[in-house]
Amino acid sequence: MLLYVGRIVRPHGIRGEVIVEVRTDDPDERFAPGKVLATDPGAVPSTATDPAAYQVPDRLRIEEVRAHQGRLIVAFDGVYDRNVAEALRGVLLCVDSADVGPLSDPDEFHDHQLVGLTAVTRAGETLGEVARIDHAPASDLLVLRRPEGRTALVPFVKAIVPEVDLAGGRVIVDPPEGLFDL
Repeated sequence: MLLYVGRIVRPHGIRGEVIVEVRTDDPDERFAPGKVLATDPGAVPSTATDPAAYQVPDRLRIEEVRAHQGRLIVAFDGVYDRNVAEALRGVLLCVDSADVGPLSDPDEFHDHQLVGLTAVTRAGETLGEVARIDHAPASDLLVLRRPEGRTALVPFVKAIVPEVDLAGGRVIVDPPEGLFDL
C-alpha cells in the first residue's frame, strides 16, 4: 500500500526545483537526499495527448532539499528545468507501507492501520467504519462512514477513542453527548 507523504505544489525558480507540501510526521527521514519516492499513478497529470511531453516517472530520487516557509524545496534527479518541474505539478509523493517501520509509541498509529476498522461504542453498538483520517490543527479526526450512509467526524483523542484494537479490527468510541446529532 502506498502512503502519501507529500504533494508537489509548483515549480520554484528555473533550475527544476519544486515546492513540496509535506504530509508526514518524519520529513527529515522521508525527504533526505538519496531517498526514492514513488509517484501516485492516480494523481499524475495525463500527457497522453502530447507524446513529446515529459512523462512523470514511477519513482523520483531526491538530490537536494531545503526548508522554505513551512514547505520544502526539492530537487529531483533528472528534473533540471522549469518545464519539466511544471509537469510534476500536483503529483503525490508516496512511500510503500512495507518500508515504514513500526512506531515506538503503542498509542500512535499510521493512517493505513486505522482505515477500515469498525467503530463501536463500549456497549458494542456499531457506529460505522473508519473511512479516512483528517489531520486537523487541533487533533486528528476519524472520518466515519455511518451505517445510514452519512459521515461523522470523531476527534481522535484518548478521551473519546479510548481503545484501538488492530487485531480485532475495531476502535472503541466513547462519544460525548450530541457528537452524532449534527
